[in-house]
Amino acid sequence: MQARVREAGAEPAVIGITSHRLVVGLDGESLERFARQGHGVRKVSRRDVAPVLASGEDGATTVAATMLAAARAGLRALATGGIGGVHRSPNEGDAGFDVSADLYELALTPLAVVASGAKSILDLPRTLEMLESLGVPVIGYGTRHFPTFYARDGKLPLRYSLASPAEAARLLELHSHLGLGGMLIANPVPEAAAIPTAEIEVWMRQALQAAQEAGIRGAEVTPYLLAQLHQRSQGRTLAANRALLVANAGRAAEIARALAGPRP
Repeated sequence: MQARVREAGAEPAVIGITSHRLVVGLDGESLERFARQGHGVRKVSRRDVAPVLASGEDGATTVAATMLAAARAGLRALATGGIGGVHRSPNEGDAGFDVSADLYELALTPLAVVASGAKSILDLPRTLEMLESLGVPVIGYGTRHFPTFYARDGKLPLRYSLASPAEAARLLELHSHLGLGGMLIANPVPEAAAIPTAEIEVWMRQALQAAQEAGIRGAEVTPYLLAQLHQRSQGRTLAANRALLVANAGRAAEIARALAGPRP
């Protein structure tokens, strides 16, 4: 991701918490430690930022906490894999009330978030409805349908789309000038790495059943389901995840360059 950002003419700044600091631009040593520690690193959303800073623990920031840090540092574009959203309920027909803080942060914080939609483990129609209720524009990049993370064949329509970094920059400037909060730019997974939705849904139903039987709840749900999908897809979801992360990093860098104006 960092290499792709540099290729596009921007400077990558990975965000996380370490040694009582909210860091915008983690160094190589910190990134290596985060990667090797894995589940030993605290997952940090907006509500967790102050407690983890106070404790001195390492913290891996969610989209919500990353947006918070990026905006305070004056950044205007952020790349991630997929945002959080409204979780599916293991019980059919139960709407539940497990909603990611990412959606509320998008409504508050003036930043362009480039993502391949929301994670496939979520209730995507309800996630889009929630974003609409919060006034968050969801703009397709080269598509009129909401990308469904690993897949490109989703059928959820989008009202708006754009086709270039310059278009995205103009749109973000207007949105920011009006004080309307953040914006989600939905960038589909590269075609070569995409997985058909029908296959993902089979694995997803199996993973949800396993999570229910194992009593998985709260912040543990997302990593558990992603691990289940990796196992059931024989690694195809991980390959797709890597491909979309790199693509989103490049797209966010292109938008950042367009926001910065012509090179001197």
